[in-house]
Amino acid sequence: MIQEFNHIETVNGQLSLPGDKSISHRALIFSALAKGKSIISNLSSAQDVNSTQEILHNCGIHFTSEQSKILVFGKGIWGLNRPQKILYAGNSGTTARLLSGLLPMQKFDSVISGDESLSKRPMKRVSQPLIKMGAKITLTDDNYLPLQIGKSNNLKAISYELDIPSAQVKSAILIAGLFLEDETQVIENVDTRNHTEVMLSLPVKKNDHQTIISSSIKYAPVPQEYFVPSDISTASFFIVLTLLLKNSSLLIKNCSLNPSRTGILKVLKQMGANIEILNNFISSGEVYGDILVKSSNLVNIEIDSNIIPNIIDEIPILTIAGIFADGNFKINGAKELRVKESDRIKSIVTNIQKLGLNIEEHEDGFSVFGNIQNKSVLFESFGDHRIAMAFSILSLILEQGGKINNFECIKISNPQFIEQLNQIIG
Repeated sequence: MIQEFNHIETVNGQLSLPGDKSISHRALIFSALAKGKSIISNLSSAQDVNSTQEILHNCGIHFTSEQSKILVFGKGIWGLNRPQKILYAGNSGTTARLLSGLLPMQKFDSVISGDESLSKRPMKRVSQPLIKMGAKITLTDDNYLPLQIGKSNNLKAISYELDIPSAQVKSAILIAGLFLEDETQVIENVDTRNHTEVMLSLPVKKNDHQTIISSSIKYAPVPQEYFVPSDISTASFFIVLTLLLKNSSLLIKNCSLNPSRTGILKVLKQMGANIEILNNFISSGEVYGDILVKSSNLVNIEIDSNIIPNIIDEIPILTIAGIFADGNFKINGAKELRVKESDRIKSIVTNIQKLGLNIEEHEDGFSVFGNIQNKSVLFESFGDHRIAMAFSILSLILEQGGKINNFECIKISNPQFIEQLNQIIG
């Protein structure tokens, strides 16, 4: 499907966006592992989150809906049932990797598969530490889905230092640790998003160069009520659109302000963005609040490579901001973009070349300079929701608009994207 976007002059108003994907995945998993009824408000409607819920359902977890809430009837950490089918994670790397930490600890065999894109994404990074814990995991070609899980014996706690900054790998190990009496530790040299440790109230120790997070059975989830704040990754598309259009103002309600996720706000403010936090609230350890954004003149900056893990999902839309900011835009230290839903470095470079801009591709990033020459373009989504939405925002700013090929992939994270845009276009 090709989606066309016409040029717009301004946006105004306010948005209440769907729940954060990362928090939604974890709220579902932790509710399933708690013995009793948990309640989740503002759960993400993303296809990725649906994949996690469907897998848990296939393992015997019962869900019901009550107005805007999801009720989860958890069965305790060893209460899941043997699934009667292969567990399909769709396009969701978070689903596959987090459940890779849970399923080997159960008393049954299982298989996790995914779609064509997910089946090309590396999984050895998560299987290696779990195998060290005694998990029986076999990957296709030693790195890819389908992932075969056998009943595991002689499970043991480990101390594991991450060689690749990854919240998904960290979380899989910490979830596995919930099944063991002895303490499991994950050591980070670069901080990644911390939803798992925050939502489980796990002990965290920091020194000058490392973060050490611990997990054990005494931190196993208990039934509770979760409010899922709006997804700041989703919000970032609307934030950048507002910043780049003249005479625009937007209030985004109840958005996640978890410090491990707000790097995008930090970078944009350093670029000169007029962004203000109006309120602060806390639910299940997660900080959230209202974000007020106003039109701004942006200037490109040198982006510290240490912040890249914090902004990795926002780099596509940050690139759009960089195109319209003064000076040249450059990203380094982002090799992880190569193994997302698409090779996002290649996807961004290919689309920007269509504008007639100068762009130099590097193994771990790219640099952009020059002026837009072609002003009506058919962009490729490459089946990647963040690429599709980022270049939708660009299209809305271009004088002659633009088109996105295979736009339907946005369902992976934000099926209501078009409706949300229509709410704020002036």
